[in-house]
Amino acid sequence: MGLPRLGGNSVNRKKMTDLWSLLLLLCGSIFMIAPFIWTISTSLKDKRNVFEIPPVWIPDPISFSNYTKVWQESPLLHGFMNSLIIVVIVLTIGMLVSAMSAYAFGKFQFPYKGVLFMGLLGTMMIPYSVVMIPQYVGFSRLDWVDTLLPLIVPGLFGNIVVIFFIRQYLQSAMPTELIEAAKIDGCSFPGIFFKIALPIMKPALAAQAALGFMGIWNDFLGPLIYLHTPEKQTIQVLIASMQAMYIGQSDYPMIMAAAIIAMVPVIIVFFFCQRYFIESMAISGIKG
Repeated sequence: MGLPRLGGNSVNRKKMTDLWSLLLLLCGSIFMIAPFIWTISTSLKDKRNVFEIPPVWIPDPISFSNYTKVWQESPLLHGFMNSLIIVVIVLTIGMLVSAMSAYAFGKFQFPYKGVLFMGLLGTMMIPYSVVMIPQYVGFSRLDWVDTLLPLIVPGLFGNIVVIFFIRQYLQSAMPTELIEAAKIDGCSFPGIFFKIALPIMKPALAAQAALGFMGIWNDFLGPLIYLHTPEKQTIQVLIASMQAMYIGQSDYPMIMAAAIIAMVPVIIVFFFCQRYFIESMAISGIKG
C-alpha cells in the first residue's frame, strides 16, 4: 500500500521542481528582456517623454521619426557597409580555413600534431591588450591604418575557437571508417573534404558562423583603434561617436533608434541559425 504513495510523492516533487524552475527561468527572462523592450520603447518616444514618472512602456503616440532622422543625419549606411564587408570576407574565407584546419587536426596524422594544436590553444591565453600595440605598430608600418585591412586580414587565417569546436564536433559526427571507405572508392583528399566532411560540418559551421557574425558585428575596440575617418568606421564606432553628440542634446531616443538599427542584423542571423546551435550540440553529445 505504501509503494503507490511513494510514487505519487515523487511525481508531486518533480512537478513542484519543474514549476519552480519554470518560474525562475521566467523571472530571469523578464529581467534580461526588460532593457531591450525599454530600448525599443524609448526609440519610439519624443525626447521630452523619456523620463516620465511613472515610466511609460508603451509610447503614446508611437513615432518612427527617430529612425528616419538618425538614418538621414548620420552616416549609418557607411557603417553598415563597412561592417558588412568585414563580416562577409572574414566569415567566408576564415570559416573555410578553420574548417580545413579542424579536419586536419581531427582526422589526419602528421608529425608534431599535438604540439602544434596545443600551441594554437595557447594563443587563446594571450589577452588582446598584450598584442594590441605591436599589431598597431606593424599595421601602421604597412600603411594599413584607417583602412579595413587590419580588421580583415588577421581573420582570414581562421579562428582557434572555431577550429577547436569543429575538431571536437568531427570526433563524434564523422567516423574514420567513412574516410577510409571514401579512399577505397578513389576519392581524393580535397574530394573527401568538400564532398563528405564539409556537409557533415554544416551545423557546426553555421552555429560558429552565427557567433562569429555577432562577434565581428559588435566589435568595438579594433575598429576604434584602426579607423579614424567617419566614412570608414563600422556601425558600432559610429553609434559610440553619435552618443557624445546626442547625449549632449539629451536626445536619447535617437541613440536608442541607432542601437536598434544596428541590432537588427544580429537578431535576424540568430533567428535563422538558432536551429543549427541545437543540432550541433545534439550531435556533439553523441558518443562515437
